Order: sequence, then C-alpha cells, then structure tokens
Amino acid sequence: MDSPRSIGARALAALLPDLGQLPGPRYRALSTAVATLLLDGRVAPGVRLPSERDLAAVLQLSRSTATAAYQQLTEDGLLVRRRGSGSYLRLPVGSRVSGPGGRLNRQDEGVNVLDLSIAAMPTLPGVLEAAATRALRQLSQHTGDIGYQPYGISALRERVARRYTDRGVCTDADQILVTNGAQHALDLLLRLQLHPGDRVVTELPTYPGALDAIRSHGGRVVAVPFGPDGRWDAAALRNALLQTSPRLAFLIPDFNNPTGALIGDDQRHELLAAARGSGTTVIADESFIDLDLREHNPRGSGAADSTGTPIERPMPMAAIDDGVVSIGSLSKPIWGGLRIGWIRTDPDTVSRLAMIRARSDMGGSVLDQLVADEALADMDSIAARRRAELIVKRDALLSELGARLPAWQPSYPAGGLSTWVTLDAPGATPLTHLLEQRGVLLTPGSRFAVDGTLERYLRIPFALPPAQLATAVERMAQAWADLGPRQVRRPSGALVPA
Repeated sequence: MDSPRSIGARALAALLPDLGQLPGPRYRALSTAVATLLLDGRVAPGVRLPSERDLAAVLQLSRSTATAAYQQLTEDGLLVRRRGSGSYLRLPVGSRVSGPGGRLNRQDEGVNVLDLSIAAMPTLPGVLEAAATRALRQLSQHTGDIGYQPYGISALRERVARRYTDRGVCTDADQILVTNGAQHALDLLLRLQLHPGDRVVTELPTYPGALDAIRSHGGRVVAVPFGPDGRWDAAALRNALLQTSPRLAFLIPDFNNPTGALIGDDQRHELLAAARGSGTTVIADESFIDLDLREHNPRGSGAADSTGTPIERPMPMAAIDDGVVSIGSLSKPIWGGLRIGWIRTDPDTVSRLAMIRARSDMGGSVLDQLVADEALADMDSIAARRRAELIVKRDALLSELGARLPAWQPSYPAGGLSTWVTLDAPGATPLTHLLEQRGVLLTPGSRFAVDGTLERYLRIPFALPPAQLATAVERMAQAWADLGPRQVRRPSGALVPA
C-alpha cells in the first residue's frame, strides 16, 4: 500500500483524463494532466510520483514518453528529482493557496487575475457591517460564560430551525448543529457515519470539495451521471443505490454545483424511496437554496414569473423523508468569509456530532454566530438583492459565450453561481493551463469527477462583474483558438436547460 507521501502508478492513472483526447504530443498531455492534479489540490505537494517505468506500463506509453513528461514537469518547476529516492511534486515558485479546495495559484499577488475558479462573491455593501453592529450589542449577553459552544449558540440554532419550518420542514432548535461552513458540516458527518471502504453515491459532476472529503475518510465514490436533460437519471440513481448498498448519498438537488440544475419533486420522491430500500442515508447540500434565478420578483422576496406570481419550488428533501440530513451555509448568499454553516438532523445525531466537534475545534466563534443570526434576520431581502445581481451577471456571461464561442454549449442554470459548459472537443485541462498564463483561472470539468473524466466540460462561475466576464470570455476564445484545430465542431451554440 502507498504511504501518504507517495502515489502508485494505478492510483495516479485513475485520476488522469484520457490523454488521447488532449491536444499536442503525448508527453505534454501527461505533464499537463499531472500539473493540473497538483494545482487543483488533488495530489499534494511533496508526494512522490511512481517511477517512469511503472507509470508508462500502466498508461501503456513508452518509457521515453513518461521520462519526457517528468522532464517537462521539472522544467516547469513542479517536480524535483532526487537520485536514488524518486521524483517529488513541489510547490511552484511564487505559488499560493487560492480559495477552497487547496488550489494553487501560480500568479503573483500583484497580477490582476480574473479568478473564475471559485463560485463565490464578495459580500453586498453594508450587509455585514450592519449585522456586526447589531451583533456587538448582543455580545455582552454571552461573555459571562466560557464561550465554548459545540452545538452553536441558541439564538442562531433557533433562527435556522425557524427557516426550515417556514419552508415546510418542521424543525426544533435541538435538530440544528452550527458549523464552520458547509464543508465542515460534511466533514463532521463523514467522521461520524463513514468507515473506510464504505460506498458513497454522488452525482456526476458534483462539488469537488465533497469528493475530496469522501476520499480523505476512506470512502469509495459511486458517481452517477446526470441524464441527457441535465437532471438526475432517476433509474441510474435507483440502480446504484439498490445494487451497491452505499452507506451514504451526497446530493445537491437545489441548484447543483456545478450545473445549476434544480431537481423536481418526482425525482426526489423516487430517489428517497430507493434510498430507504437500500438503507442509505441521504445528505442534501442546500448551500445554494437562496439563489433561485428562474425569475426575480423585485416586489417580494422569492422567485416569481413576469406577473409576480410566485414560482413553486420543489419540496425540501427532508420534507419528503425526515431521515434526510440537510446541510446549509451562508457562504454563497452572504459571504464566504463568514464561516457559518449548519446541519439539520435528529437530536441524537446532533449530540453525537457535537461530541466529535468538541474534540477538534471545541466550537465556533460566538461573535461570528451573532453576526450570522442578525444577517439571517434579513436573509429574504439580502437574497433578493443577490438574485437580481446574479441574473444580470448570468445573462451577460451567456451572451458573451454565445457571441465569442458559439460552438460551446453552456447550461442555462436555474440557480446558483455557475454555468456548466460543454466544449466542442475535449481539452478543458490544457485550456485552463493556457488561460492561467493569461491571467484567467478556471476549473476543468475533470475536477468535478472522481476519475479524471469530463475533459469536454468547464464550470464557469458568473460571480465577477459583467465587464470582467467579457474580458475573461475574450481570453477563453483566444486560448481555445490557440490550442489548434479541434477534431469536433458543433454547429449550434444553443443553450442547454439546467
């Protein structure tokens, strides 16, 4: 078995895309693919790579091809070779960790980079300042105790519970555990419920942070592709649940990250019935629940059609089956720097999670939770402002893509922060490398898969201002053209519904 500081040839090959689909000589395709694994955080700096001979044998390449790829990585400053010891990945000179997931940015901090690798936005002007001012007035009520709150403060737990109840999921405060964001929530659940070797069903594509967390806890991912309509393939999900009997299923039914898809009631009912039959616990990530972009009602707080009639939202997963574990966060609607998330489950599980949590960080910041409680009091108006802002940015991005890259096919996201783009040929990984050199950071589709597939896809967030999105798309078009003639061209740039 490989040590944590090395990766075997077969394990590395499982993470690589199909090199035959990448442009350029095969050695360059291999070096680019390995570099992407490092920069995206899927393989850590300091890890020893397999020998050139072993990797060449597994990939069915000549040894000279593997040697040339390792030499290219060395010249790029990503690999150090030690005589008699092996070849080790290294941090690029001047690199720094950028955002969630451990992604490395090789650009200097002073360079004006258009970062489209993260689906997140700055806070709205004045929102947190006002919430923090009100929170400070409440702080003295909490400073008389020791301040360790592994469950979270009562006021915030009650506020979150009321929001679930208002959505049709009757919830008490003792069913809520406050966490340091949604990723922390998922990690706690995996620590409690997952054992090494257990299977976890996910969508394909899905949130990379979830894949990383599942693998770090020894889980085995069973990824089920979306159907041709951009939504769950209910039959495939049902079969995966009944045939593999996974311990857990991690799903994003409300504005999937990265596709933006919204799953309807029928598919939710069908999935949950199959999960009950297989004894699988479903974890529903609702981080994007407040970013419904189907339409925006300026007179109210929710999504509505052009006449102002509210658009019906599918039932929450936990309203269909109370055994569903729901996780949420303020990172997307409010601000990623406010590290507040939560778990909704049964009270006994909340207590067990609190015990695990108390052994690591002992509890979150009380002041941050007070700020979050005050912000949640205004969430409806904050979310309405977010939706109005995002609709403009989404439409601007889709317009630019249609004009400059008509052969690409972006999804038309029902909500969330990104569009999932089908390229007219494989090549997402080399494209993102070329764009990085031109000051645009993007994440290839392979980052949203467990096995290096999805080289024909890109996630493009629409979090930046429209002018910056236009600049980014212009550079994408130039870089795509510079990669050389494509093998496949699609005649239409029509949008694919999400």
